[in-house]
Amino acid sequence: MNELCRFDLRTTDAAAARAFYATLLGHDRSNIWPLHEQALARGARPHWLGRLAVDDVERKAAAFVQRGATQFGPMQPTADGGHAVVLRDPGGAIVAVGTPPSTAMPGDVVWHVLNTNDATRVGATYRELFGWEIADRTDLGAPFAWHAGGENVGIIADIAGRPSVHPHWLFFFEVDSLDSAIAAVRAGGGTTLEPIALPTGERFCACDDPQGAAFGLRSPLRIAAH
Repeated sequence: MNELCRFDLRTTDAAAARAFYATLLGHDRSNIWPLHEQALARGARPHWLGRLAVDDVERKAAAFVQRGATQFGPMQPTADGGHAVVLRDPGGAIVAVGTPPSTAMPGDVVWHVLNTNDATRVGATYRELFGWEIADRTDLGAPFAWHAGGENVGIIADIAGRPSVHPHWLFFFEVDSLDSAIAAVRAGGGTTLEPIALPTGERFCACDDPQGAAFGLRSPLRIAAH
């Protein structure tokens, strides 16, 4: 519980997005949906929506709102037979809280970046509500784990003073070859930033799909055989 457990793409052209991600990631994704007209009316752009698994959706959503989140409508049934509530967290990023998915999702999301306008407040909110462990901030952001003593699964990045970046969750999919995946994104009509190499040897790249939804790619650390 209290982990991001499901990732749904809400977009303006679901059929084209399914084809794009099937080519890029090598398998069909059933969790791609048309962006609701009410969301479009609010000015929402295509985006990946992460769902936090909780044991009491209404109680957790209410606690989130008490800490400054904004709830979008009542609890709704989900396509996998559960229930979820969509909110804007106190730092401006969209996230859902809901029941765990009834079936396993593809396990290719391997890193989670929360771009936020108030990293200190938002980090404290996720720590208090969901029990996440937030480490000291680095140049890239504050690493976090789902629970105390756990492996880092992402970072909380402070975007205050960076008007070109809006608050959002950015989810990174693992690919065998980052260069090949970047070429596939561009060939499919998407865009990419320049890759970033970490001291560990891992490489990351932030992208937009053809409809404008942001996502990331990561190539794993390769350990040479001896």
